[in-house]
Amino acid sequence: MSSTDKLTIETPEQTLLEFPLAGVGSRFLAIALDTLVQVAVYLILGSVGALVASFGMAGDWRKQSTIAILIFIGFVVQFGYFAMFETFWNGQTPGKRWTHLRVIEDSGRPINAYDAILRNLLRIVDNLPFLYAIGIVTMLISKENKRVGDYAAGTVVVHEKPLLGVSSIWSVASTPGQSFPAIPSAQLSLDELQLVETFFERRMSLDPEVRRSMARQISQRLGERLNVPAESRPDPEKFLETLAEQRRSSARFH
Repeated sequence: MSSTDKLTIETPEQTLLEFPLAGVGSRFLAIALDTLVQVAVYLILGSVGALVASFGMAGDWRKQSTIAILIFIGFVVQFGYFAMFETFWNGQTPGKRWTHLRVIEDSGRPINAYDAILRNLLRIVDNLPFLYAIGIVTMLISKENKRVGDYAAGTVVVHEKPLLGVSSIWSVASTPGQSFPAIPSAQLSLDELQLVETFFERRMSLDPEVRRSMARQISQRLGERLNVPAESRPDPEKFLETLAEQRRSSARFH
């Protein structure tokens, strides 16, 4: 479910995850920055192509081949740029990273290569008839600010800008000699591990009070299921970090 400015997801473990939604303005600022990067790449490619085609030894065949290669590279830059960065940068492009935005699945999980490719191929539709007209209209009537590509891929764009004071509030370090008792982390399911890691990926963008509440809810639910008494997990977030680290190690997740 969602409100006018945030997306709230209830996980299978009945824990609520909240994500501030990115609006039309911030998304188009990100697109503008990405477009500048693309233009810079086009200028470089054009300069290289002009140099190659201007060689005296370059015949018609070589010039035609150069033009064909440049057209292909231009297509890759136009459409592959977004899909490639969103796949390998976990839902971000340079423009989204500079504006602190990220693409995630409707479930709150990180997007995969299929999601990134599908949502960006449909930029062709969103851009009709020009300047993302269809995309703008779709985002304005969508409660989650989705364009056509987001609907097809099941994705949404959220803010990830760290809030002032969050780091200092939550930079909890273990005191010397502090350790947790043996935790049955191997009993943690993959879905539960995914829930914990999703919280870790988003915690810096959450309001401090929301972050405390979410950490407490997840810690309590997992602690009770794993029979870890409350006194053994006084710091919910540190408990979740230890739990996830041990689970990844036991399953060779690196």
